Amino acid sequence: MYIEQGGEGADLLLMLHGMGATGAVWSPMCAEAGKRWRGRWLALDLPGHGQSARQDTYAIGQYAATVGRAAVPHVHPEGRLVVLGHSLGGVIALALATGWFGLFPHRVFGAGIKVEWSDDELRRMQALAFQPAKRFSTQEEASERYLKVAGLAGIVDASSAVVARGIERDGDGWRLAMDPRANAVGKPPLSELMGLARCPVHLGRGRNDALVTMEHLRALDPDAHDLGPNGHNVMVEAPDRVWDWLRSE
Repeated sequence: MYIEQGGEGADLLLMLHGMGATGAVWSPMCAEAGKRWRGRWLALDLPGHGQSARQDTYAIGQYAATVGRAAVPHVHPEGRLVVLGHSLGGVIALALATGWFGLFPHRVFGAGIKVEWSDDELRRMQALAFQPAKRFSTQEEASERYLKVAGLAGIVDASSAVVARGIERDGDGWRLAMDPRANAVGKPPLSELMGLARCPVHLGRGRNDALVTMEHLRALDPDAHDLGPNGHNVMVEAPDRVWDWLRSE
């Protein structure tokens, strides 16, 4: 697992990115962690993303087991563990809240988790999982594609450090670093995971997030939080808003 970390102290904030992205999307929040978080922080690339190794399959439980093994050595028994996940990372955070994967969070936050999935959407995801990775002749083309896949187009520049781990060399060309098979994660059992959680779970969304409505979130968490006039990648657009959310609960 590729891991970035910082801070000091007993408490740990574990940040999990969404589908197609890398842990670099947390860099705007990490830049403020010194003044907003009393403890350590950990931002990793999920399996099959960025610079982390690939897996044979990508079920939510397998994601959670891999993340749990990577994070356990960083947890101090005397400290608090808070898990913050975005989109797919939010679903993995909910799985970790069950305590089944070696971690026992004190609180879990999930931002921008997609709740409703149509049959057509699930079929398209399965089809993508079996297609070979698309090759690009230039780094610039690959970067632009990564921005679209990660939902970052129009938010960060293609030359940004947020983009660098999302692409990689492929012979004489370039490709996205994400393993295409990761698209086969399937529809997450959100209601079941919420019911199995052994710690408080808080859900939220940017007000302009096109992937999930507040109505969908409040069916799972009646106190789901409005993270302001921001889109799906709220932690990139408005890191202060996410820090305020974490500190308010």
